[in-house]
Amino acid sequence: MTRRDFIKISGTVGAQSCLPLSFLSFTSSPKFKLGYQLFSIRDEMAKDPVATLKALKKMGYEDFEHYGFDAEKGTYYGFKASEFKRILDDLGLSISSGHYAFSDYLFQSDDKIKHYTEKCIEGALTLGSKYITWPWLDPDQRTVDGFKRTASKLNLIGEQISEAGLTLAYHNHGFDFDDLNGTTGYDIVMKETDASLVKLQLDMYWVMHSSNSTPAEIIAKQPGRFVMWHIKDMHKESRDYTELGNGSINYHKIMPDPTVSGLQFYYIEQGGNYTENSLKSAAFSANYFKRNLQKYL
Repeated sequence: MTRRDFIKISGTVGAQSCLPLSFLSFTSSPKFKLGYQLFSIRDEMAKDPVATLKALKKMGYEDFEHYGFDAEKGTYYGFKASEFKRILDDLGLSISSGHYAFSDYLFQSDDKIKHYTEKCIEGALTLGSKYITWPWLDPDQRTVDGFKRTASKLNLIGEQISEAGLTLAYHNHGFDFDDLNGTTGYDIVMKETDASLVKLQLDMYWVMHSSNSTPAEIIAKQPGRFVMWHIKDMHKESRDYTELGNGSINYHKIMPDPTVSGLQFYYIEQGGNYTENSLKSAAFSANYFKRNLQKYL
C-alpha cells in the first residue's frame, strides 16, 4: 500500500468511524468490545490522554489495555487512579487489563514483588479492571532458569491477585518461542504455572512471527486458558508491525475459535512502524477489523 493510498483510505475511515456500526454492515451485536492497546498510541497519550481517548472512541474503540502504571504515585498517564477512572466513566470507556512492570522484580525478594503487586491491585481495582498482565522479560532473563523463576513468581503473585478478586495473565513475545535446549520459555510458563491462577494473553503477531505453530495449535494445548488476545499485522517485507489488513497475516485463516480459547477481551495493537502516524493507524485498523474480522468474534 502506498502512503498516498493510506492517507486516502484513512480519510474515509475518519468519516466512517463516526457512523453507527449498523450503517457500516458490521456484525449487528458484537459479543466483545472493540479493544486497543494504548501502547500503540503512546505518543498521543503522552501529549493529551483525554483527547486521545476521545479520538479512539470516535473510531469505535470501547475498551483498552493500559501501560506505564506509576506504582509509587498510583497514577496512570499522570492521573491518580480514581481521577482516571472518572475520565473513563465520563467517556463511557473501560480498561479491562493493564501491562505492569513485573520483570523489574524478577530477581528481587518475594516481599518486594508482593509489595509491588499490591500497588497494582489497588490501581486495577480502582479502574475496574479484571486482569493484571505480566508483559515482558528483559534479555538477561530469557534463559531456562529465568523462565522457571518467572513461572514461580507468576504462581506467587497469581494467588495474591486472585485473593483480591482479580486475575493474572502472562503476555508472550517472540523470545518466548526461542529454543532453550529443546524447550521454550512459553512451554515452561504453560507447564509450570497454575492454570487456575495464571491465564494467558496470546499475541498472535508474535506467534506467527517467531513460533512454529498457529494460534489455534497453541490454544489447543490448554483450551480455555487464553482469555485475551493481541491482534496485529506483520509488514510483508520488513516483518515489523503494520496496520491490520496492510500486512501478511491472514486472519481469515488463522483466527482461533474464541470459545475454545476462553476469550474474554481482545486488543488490536500496533507498536510502531506507522504508515502515516499513530492516530491514522489506529483508525485504519479499527475500520479494517470491523469490516473484515469482527464477524469471527
